[in-house]
Amino acid sequence: MALYKNYLKTQKKCKVTFELSAEAANGAEKVWLAGDFNSWSSLDTPMKKNKDGSFTVTLTLEAGNEYQFRYLLDGKKWENDWNADKYIPAPFSNTDNSVVIV
Repeated sequence: MALYKNYLKTQKKCKVTFELSAEAANGAEKVWLAGDFNSWSSLDTPMKKNKDGSFTVTLTLEAGNEYQFRYLLDGKKWENDWNADKYIPAPFSNTDNSVVIV
């Protein structure tokens, strides 16, 4: 798992690539990224499956913010990013959410 950040010089934005490793995907066929940036939609941000079994998606986010997020595997299992910038308690469950700081 990894978060790659590319800050755009002309705008106060950052392109963030979210990567879920094949190991973390654990054989999933489909993965979606859900978080503050898409109103926690479990369908709006599908990730691309790579040949090695990992998944990626790139979003442009407003710089100077923190965004909570999680990965949804095959529409059933939620997974955090093992390399998130930090974790905070989720308001609706007994678990944590991943956080990316841009």
